[in-house]
Amino acid sequence: MTEQQKYDVVERIGRVEIRRYHPCVMADVDVNADYSTAGSIGFGPLVRYISQNNIAMTAPVVQEPSARGSWMVSFVMPDGMSLESMPRPAGSSVSLRESPEFMAAALRFSGTTSTSNVTDKEKELRAVLAEKGIAVTGTMRIARFDPPWKPGFLRHNEVVLPIAR
Repeated sequence: MTEQQKYDVVERIGRVEIRRYHPCVMADVDVNADYSTAGSIGFGPLVRYISQNNIAMTAPVVQEPSARGSWMVSFVMPDGMSLESMPRPAGSSVSLRESPEFMAAALRFSGTTSTSNVTDKEKELRAVLAEKGIAVTGTMRIARFDPPWKPGFLRHNEVVLPIAR
């Protein structure tokens, strides 16, 4: 089974989980493309990086808007890896960063991560948080746990929003 990003479930509100994500190292590619193609474009350099350095694939693959108006596509590095222990991505569009512990709300869904599905799930998640008076502190990220060839009804995806807790 593919290792997944570590977190603790702090609370459940219906289908929404309030989570405390553990610190980890992320490998990122900033992709200047629209949402629907950025994931595919960013995936290639990330796969090359982990393959060339014998790093295990983990889940999820994360996609979120970047500060530059593009999309950041990221792999979570295996648990226990530190920024200092990671091989440097020389001559690549891949960069590494430490992700500190953070709180977030997550809503799991199956199907595709089309713009309309993600928008609907983000609205649903924001509505639950607003109803409970939980403040969102950052941008939404999409977490994909399965390969694109897996039938949609079997896919595990999540919309995740950082929160103040």
